[in-house]
Amino acid sequence: MPRLYRHTTALAAVLAGSAWMTSPAALAQSAANARLSYAAVATADVAATSDNSAATSAQSSGAQSANADAAGQGAATGVAAVTEPGVNMPVVSASDVHAPAMGDEADQAGVPADATGGQDGPLVHDSSGGPDNRHLHISPYIEAQQVADSELSPHSGTLTYTVLAAGVDGSVDERNAQGSLSLRYERQIGESDGAGSANLVSGVGRGSVALIPDALRLDAAGYANRTYVLGTGAALPNINTNSDALTQVYSVIGGPTLSTSAGNVKLDGHYHVGYTYVGEPGDGTVTPGQLPANIAEHSTMQDAGGRAALKPGDVLPVGLAVEGGYYQENVSVLAQRIRDAHVRGEVTIPVNNNVELVGGLGYENVQVSSRNAVLDADGNPVLSASGALKTDYSGPRYIAFDTSGLIWDAGVLWRPSPRTSLEAHVGRRYGDIGGYGLFTWHPTTRQALNVAVYNNMSGFGGDLDSSLINLSDQFQAVRNGLTGSVSPCVNSLAGGCLAGALGSLRSTIFRSRGVIASYNRELGRIQLGIGAGYDRREYLAAPGTVLAIENGEVDQNYWVTGFVTYEIDRRSSLSGTLDAYWFRTGLALNSDLNAVGATAVYQRKIVRNLTASAALGIDSINTQALHDVWSASGELGVRYTF
Repeated sequence: MPRLYRHTTALAAVLAGSAWMTSPAALAQSAANARLSYAAVATADVAATSDNSAATSAQSSGAQSANADAAGQGAATGVAAVTEPGVNMPVVSASDVHAPAMGDEADQAGVPADATGGQDGPLVHDSSGGPDNRHLHISPYIEAQQVADSELSPHSGTLTYTVLAAGVDGSVDERNAQGSLSLRYERQIGESDGAGSANLVSGVGRGSVALIPDALRLDAAGYANRTYVLGTGAALPNINTNSDALTQVYSVIGGPTLSTSAGNVKLDGHYHVGYTYVGEPGDGTVTPGQLPANIAEHSTMQDAGGRAALKPGDVLPVGLAVEGGYYQENVSVLAQRIRDAHVRGEVTIPVNNNVELVGGLGYENVQVSSRNAVLDADGNPVLSASGALKTDYSGPRYIAFDTSGLIWDAGVLWRPSPRTSLEAHVGRRYGDIGGYGLFTWHPTTRQALNVAVYNNMSGFGGDLDSSLINLSDQFQAVRNGLTGSVSPCVNSLAGGCLAGALGSLRSTIFRSRGVIASYNRELGRIQLGIGAGYDRREYLAAPGTVLAIENGEVDQNYWVTGFVTYEIDRRSSLSGTLDAYWFRTGLALNSDLNAVGATAVYQRKIVRNLTASAALGIDSINTQALHDVWSASGELGVRYTF
């Protein structure tokens, strides 16, 4: 088979394999896997043609360099240097403010300074016996903190807490098992008047176990965190103010994934089931003069898909593929439901070594429906004790959105080098014209730029579940040094962020379009990253129901998150994070808001396995309906890592 086809189709198989009109997380996943898969294919070609002409030798040298870069990225970031096509994408954003491992123990163990995001060297299991082949990193810890929160405006006052916490950060990277986990439980004990006590769980994890090596695996992912939520449904992850407006979010997803071949035919498939739960929001979520927003409670989702593909040159000069998928999400509030089924054929036309044209034609059937709320004698909706709408299960289902018919798409894949790739698509889906795309640029093994444009339809839970399952198996979780909460984005050269999915906790099903961009850089002792995005949600609600007033209304969320970590010396480090949100809503007058939060953390190793920390933070929320809120926080703590 000509070299042209083998190089271009290795990339196309990964990119085209992601769901068309797909989620931002899946797009970023495609970028990471395409980069690594392309390098592996290029290396195979090098070995097969090492004695060719000078031109071929030059190409081989470039391919070997690309493969070395991929391995280097894995070593530098803790991300696996080789992944299976279509598996997943790294997650995490801001470096863990419980900073990189420091001190002689970590150095002697041969563990990278930032291997765990913990404060001391982790327990390391070396399955091969060699110092450079460690596959299991476990870093359990206990922690005690003294925290003070002071409201600066519009009122003044200080609340103090004692926080007792236990957690674990770890990862595994074996041939048949990969995964990363950061899990933390904390008991917050209020000390001053007005300071309440609470039990909090936070964490993020993603794992994969091979059931049949190189063919069938079981994937799972989970997320737990507390987030600030307002009466409009706007959510502000990593903002630390007004504990009355905090709510807990939990999400899990898992299922089997198939990736194998039958002769020249590449076969891929998956079936994932997810569940999301949102705790009861506090009283602080209610805006004076307005009814409570219909905040999500819990939801389930199912996502199944299959694909069979022939690469260009295997049978015909062009590549051929057929794929289909089914998605269903059930939302507890008013029994909302989305069903989305499609089947599609695809043709891939190689133009040259760097460019491919892709076109698809198929059929879809998409329907969104719900029930109405229970109404009282005056026609007003009846609310539960928690303030949620009560569903009238005795009534009929109402249709909010219904479309079926032909779908099509056309796109281009451009891959000028193993370090740069671009894909752009436009087509008809969900009854109108839309597009999606992806750009990745990895000029060195220590910096990367990733940009994804997306277009999809789901509810809050389904959007979060889909983002979670597309995280990488190898990542470092990032936590806020003051609150212990998980940062909304990821510290990874492959990019990735959950901030878009977490932008609003409103339960209504929506059509989502937006863009996510991330840039990460490593500069010796300095690690930094920035993520930014725009998410536009158009809500779909059925006429004749109490949610009808939301139909066609739009929420827009602009966000920026960043981090920087500086290793001062072998025993101390300084970290900083920044989160900013601009939320615009068409659902309520005078409800737009701006929010910003920043933290700085200094850490110092005291003795073996014991690290002290000091942190400062400032947060602000500016809304049209209420007074601006400014608050400052401080923390002193110690952590013992086993």
